[in-house]
Amino acid sequence: MSQARDHGGGHRPKQPYRNRFTGPVNAQLAAGVPVLPVLIVAGIVFVDVLGGAGTIWLPLLAAGPALAATTNGPRGVLCVGFLATGLGGLLGSRHGVPGRELAAVLSALMAVTLASGLASALRDRRERVLAAVRSVAEAAQHALLQPVPEIVGPFRVAVRYSAAAAEARIGGDLYALVPTPHGIRLIVGDVRGKGLPAVGTAALVLGVFREAAYDEPDLLAVVDRIERSLARNLGADDFVTAVVAGYAEEGELEVVNCGHAPPLLISGSGRVVAVDSDHPAPPLGLRALLAEEPRLQRLPFAAGDQLLLYTDGVIEARDHAREFYPLAERVACHVSDDPARTLTGLHDELLAHVGGRLHDDAALLLLRRRSADEPVTSESVARVPVVPEPLSGEGREAASVMSRVRSAALGRADRGRAGESQPWAVREASAPSAHRGRAFQGWGAA
Repeated sequence: MSQARDHGGGHRPKQPYRNRFTGPVNAQLAAGVPVLPVLIVAGIVFVDVLGGAGTIWLPLLAAGPALAATTNGPRGVLCVGFLATGLGGLLGSRHGVPGRELAAVLSALMAVTLASGLASALRDRRERVLAAVRSVAEAAQHALLQPVPEIVGPFRVAVRYSAAAAEARIGGDLYALVPTPHGIRLIVGDVRGKGLPAVGTAALVLGVFREAAYDEPDLLAVVDRIERSLARNLGADDFVTAVVAGYAEEGELEVVNCGHAPPLLISGSGRVVAVDSDHPAPPLGLRALLAEEPRLQRLPFAAGDQLLLYTDGVIEARDHAREFYPLAERVACHVSDDPARTLTGLHDELLAHVGGRLHDDAALLLLRRRSADEPVTSESVARVPVVPEPLSGEGREAASVMSRVRSAALGRADRGRAGESQPWAVREASAPSAHRGRAFQGWGAA
């Protein structure tokens, strides 16, 4: 899928010196010189000279400037148009075409040339606007979905995110992983709805989470702060499903599921089970409508164990036969000691399942606990805070705007309270039907 974006923790490979400079120059030359339109004009002239058919072929010279409008700027269009008009005049005089008839043909060529030049100018303007929008999307991506390091404390981490909208970098799905004084904490969620409102809600959730994850020693208190912030800022029909997890004690994960798809726990032996909640909690933003409170689940998490969190865009992806993607079955086929390789296999298979393009945003986050003797490279270790990749000039300006918006969202967060812990429960997740229709545990699709 062309819109797939890899938001993993790795760095972008630097292009060689020759590719970074020679490639753009060649592209500019190809775009500035209207080679194909000139060849078309030359071909029409050649056919006319051979056939000697008078004005029959002359109107086809308008194909040159018309084609140049799709590939070149206004200057290239005018050059092709003037060339076609001049050659048309020479051919008309050579064939003895009456002056009135030749003037009509040449006038038509000039009219097509001017219209094509205007179309080319408008196309260039739209491309500049699109480039500016892409720079804003790039800045939003770096401000909201910050890159996740490959190594965080005792964990190896990988993320794959795909936005369904054309040319989009972000959508309604969200994820974050932050090292805090209270341990590693992470969130994966899905905002109800699409478009800019969903992105704004995702920004609010991530901002409150990153702030509360550092302040609150209790994971339920983090969830409470997000809930109260959403209750003040969301509409009556809006909500966010999410799984919030933390690793505070050695060998144990804490998980709070708020109406989201159950995470998949992958043991060191490769056994895959779905982590179901004994007391399903409503999505974030809807707690005031129900009496249910979120419960804390504690999961034994030994060396070699892995936890896969995902959004509904993965398990609700359909193939041409309208069959859902069987995530629980397929993850067992791709699981390895390298989370990045596991998610790459899953993501590629997911795209093949849907025929190349997803129709909903999809996020995958895989957390694997390393063994004590597992080697670690210094380049992949997390540094706090995580520094985004450099942005372009427009991206830096847009990033400052996003930073002010996010700071305002953080200012609306307040403190929460801790809750009680509950024993954890898991179930086998080997059949495709294990996840169908359960993505939000009865709370509806986001």
